[in-house]
Amino acid sequence: MLRRTSWASSLSAEDFSRACDGTCERFVEAGGFVCRKGAPVEHWYGVIDGLAKMSSDWASGKTASYTGIAAGGWFGEGSMLKPEPRRYDVIALRDSHVACMKRETFHWLLDNSIAFNRFIINQINERLGLFIGLLESERLADVDARVARAIAALFHPVLQPGIESRIAISQEEIGYLAGVSRQRVNRSMQTLEKSGFLVAKYGGVTVLDLDGLRRFGG
Repeated sequence: MLRRTSWASSLSAEDFSRACDGTCERFVEAGGFVCRKGAPVEHWYGVIDGLAKMSSDWASGKTASYTGIAAGGWFGEGSMLKPEPRRYDVIALRDSHVACMKRETFHWLLDNSIAFNRFIINQINERLGLFIGLLESERLADVDARVARAIAALFHPVLQPGIESRIAISQEEIGYLAGVSRQRVNRSMQTLEKSGFLVAKYGGVTVLDLDGLRRFGG
């Protein structure tokens, strides 16, 4: 699996071997936690197959959904760099296989691999840009735009490398990512489909205009 990742191809043979030795695979059932808010940060994670949601539950009972992580996406690098408990939950929206790299291995690669350092810097920069856009959407955009940008985030070329123009995802799962009901997602999807940005069929979405989805409602 690691040989197919966007960062492993640039590692030396020694560094790649070290990465493999420090990484294991874990199966997470739908609804299960990949990692939990408040827990010690012990791993850097990559989704091998499946779909996960990054979110945070508040004491008031409300849930803030940040973004989805599809197959090929890695996350948690920012948490690995800080000496504090994890500040968000990651929940599997469907049965998923997840790669878990040990903290010690992650930091060894940072200390010894310029290529890995460059990947992590770029990853953090791209995620910051994504979150700023999603925050803007949450505060300023209407529901249709929030749904559009939640879908567009799943096709981010850096954070979700290798993903094709179609993703197997349900309207309920999109609702979890956008923070709206499945019924409201259905209305938004009809609007986006009529506008020519995507094609929605049972069990999946095909994106026709990714830039249009990112700019929708802006």
